[in-house]
Amino acid sequence: MIEIRWHGRGGQGAKTAALLLADAAFEAGLYVQGFPEYGPERMGAPITAYNRLDGAPIRVHSNIYEPDMVVVVDETLIGPVDVTAGLKPGGRIAVNTNRPPEAVRDLFPGTGAEIYAVDAADISTRNLGRNLPNTPLLSVVARLTGIVEEKVFFAQMEAAFRHKFASKPEVIAGNMSALREAWFGAVLVNGDE
Repeated sequence: MIEIRWHGRGGQGAKTAALLLADAAFEAGLYVQGFPEYGPERMGAPITAYNRLDGAPIRVHSNIYEPDMVVVVDETLIGPVDVTAGLKPGGRIAVNTNRPPEAVRDLFPGTGAEIYAVDAADISTRNLGRNLPNTPLLSVVARLTGIVEEKVFFAQMEAAFRHKFASKPEVIAGNMSALREAWFGAVLVNGDE
């Protein structure tokens, strides 16, 4: 089972990305869970979302306390929120940041995790005209987990976007472009890739 915890702020799309990842994994034949954890928070308040992905039925129904991967949608949460709490040894971190590799490494001292950085804010701003980092980060997570092949993932996402944005077809091309750029744009900052 792969367990993923997303950390973002209300309105940044962490919940939506977790649900889209669950849809893609389900379409690939996996058993899935995708759910958020938040209360009556307002736009901009910290939120957490979760994914469980497995080839066998998932019998656990709780938050994820020991994730295999942590996704940081908003780097300003690092510090005020212990985003790496419980991260399994050898786990992975995907972080939306424009910092240089050495500065990103310094954000997560002693975790022993593989740390991937992608400037999802820039990718989304250039491709979508707005800072919506969830779409690029979704692509990074799909690639790093290997839940679905690249071609299949892009086909699934295009179908999902066509359905979601049926009344706004101009948004589809930007989302697809952001996905493709991020698939290849994440950089391992503490090792070789």
